[in-house]
Amino acid sequence: MAEPLKELFNPTIVSAMGQHLQRCYPDFKRKRFEQQALTGLAELELKARATHIQSALDAQLPEDFRQACEIMLASLSTKTNEDWLPEDIHSLGISGWAVMPMADIVAQRGLADFDYAMSVLAEMTKRFTAEFAVRPFFVADEDRALSIAKQWALDENYHVRRLASEGSRPRLPWGIRLQSFNENPEPLIPLLALLKDDPSDYVRRSVANSLNDIAKTHPALVAQVAEQWSVDASPNREQLIKHACRTLIKSGHKPTLAALGYSSPNVGVQPIKLTRKHIRLGEHLPVSVSIQSSSDKTQKLIIDYIIYFRKANGSLSAKTFKWKTIELKPKEKLTLEKAHPFKPITTRVYHAGQHGIALQINGEAFDIAEFTLEL
Repeated sequence: MAEPLKELFNPTIVSAMGQHLQRCYPDFKRKRFEQQALTGLAELELKARATHIQSALDAQLPEDFRQACEIMLASLSTKTNEDWLPEDIHSLGISGWAVMPMADIVAQRGLADFDYAMSVLAEMTKRFTAEFAVRPFFVADEDRALSIAKQWALDENYHVRRLASEGSRPRLPWGIRLQSFNENPEPLIPLLALLKDDPSDYVRRSVANSLNDIAKTHPALVAQVAEQWSVDASPNREQLIKHACRTLIKSGHKPTLAALGYSSPNVGVQPIKLTRKHIRLGEHLPVSVSIQSSSDKTQKLIIDYIIYFRKANGSLSAKTFKWKTIELKPKEKLTLEKAHPFKPITTRVYHAGQHGIALQINGEAFDIAEFTLEL
């Protein structure tokens, strides 16, 4: 079994940080730093460990912000355009998760020295993402931060380019929510457009994730972007657009589906067949459906299925699951089969009783078939 993420902050990492910081700053009180950082560390979770180490480090750095930054920058790994490897910290300088507490110091101290602090984060992100530390700067001065992020989008280092999109995501997991972009994400679109054809899949996925964040509050805007970006799109950009629109596709958002070339389906659909209408938790629900084209033209179809889960109060809650994306030829008939697992998972609480399942094609839902779940 893999170790918990919190173990990424451990005594070995703290010791290596102390070694490199003392190498770059002989007055650095390494033993004091390590003692403070390790005291109580084992009892903490991931983010709390990062904050705990940040506090210990901050106590041993000079009060002068720029001097403190120069020391931290000097201690960083010499690798700047590769994926981070945990072992690099021992021989090449600090990289990986150990950079997080350092970036947090920049976020905490650097707002008064805005441009310089942002340049430090751009350098740190080459060794570990500064996507969390950069967010207070967007909150403090959105226009200034966006201007700098547009420069990052043109950087030769793909980690810096990704920081432009990931750091400005409206709903970054674990990060401060950028409420201004949730309310009005339009200023983000020109920044994301600079990266839509980035050579790095790592960067393009970040762009897609940012658009998916935006889709949750401004679906029409994302549909418009999808339509505009689809013109003369390369396969990589097409993949980005589809990933960006994943939430809207699953929800059957018509403008988005139309922008991607998925029109109202011209098909005949037989009712969903359930070979078993009573299942127990831990079993699979066998499902089959037959679809036949009623069109003289080939149709692009996104075929999903919706399960209506029973809630504690007896009402039903719909969740869409992906099934198949195809091109259905004229008059072609297709039969699909699926066995949906009803296994215990941490993200769902099952309730006994009647449930439902329905087919969804290009955002249009068909008749519901009922079944019973027993616990």
